[in-house]
Amino acid sequence: MSDYGQKKRGNCELSEKESAMKNPEHRIQTTKKLLRDALMSLLTEKPLRSITVKELCEHAGLNRGTFYAHYADVYDLLEQIEAEMKAEYFAALEPMLSAVAELSPPKVTKKVFDCIEANADLCRVIIGPYGDREFARDLIKESKICSIRSCRRFFPNAEEWRINTYVTFVYGGCYALMERWLRDGMVEKAATVADAAEKIMENGVGFLRQEDGHAV
Repeated sequence: MSDYGQKKRGNCELSEKESAMKNPEHRIQTTKKLLRDALMSLLTEKPLRSITVKELCEHAGLNRGTFYAHYADVYDLLEQIEAEMKAEYFAALEPMLSAVAELSPPKVTKKVFDCIEANADLCRVIIGPYGDREFARDLIKESKICSIRSCRRFFPNAEEWRINTYVTFVYGGCYALMERWLRDGMVEKAATVADAAEKIMENGVGFLRQEDGHAV
């Protein structure tokens, strides 16, 4: 490539970078990602109460003024990160709650594992020693309620105790599967893990079609 061509290409790349940084929305998203990455990294080493805004900003390479333009404190930062994941998680569950739902609980698993994969940094922190276990418990509790409602619709003749037993068993298994997947470095694709979970759930769904312990 000629000197002119290299210079032109360099100017083009610089122009794109400058354009991106001048874009307010892009700048905000970049800032929030840097702060999120820094917080997730620090939460693998210490509890949230031990993390200061100064330390977080040094880790992110940003000044405190930039931090306070978006968040009140480190607790606010974590709450917003968790709120974003929660919204994505329940958006994944929405198909089985719709009035015209055609998807049974096992069929939404792929979207749920996609959400976990997209928020792997937060999920790894949650299952670690300094994770927000209360957030995890609330998420599981609310999603179990959603699944119970869905099971009632798809299996109207199932006894209530069967539905509760099935959902409790499924969520316990899926949480353990998610934890193993994350700890193993997510070697398998989300689709592969979700497919395995779906097959297990579909095989176990016969439990909801039984009466008095006998298949019908």
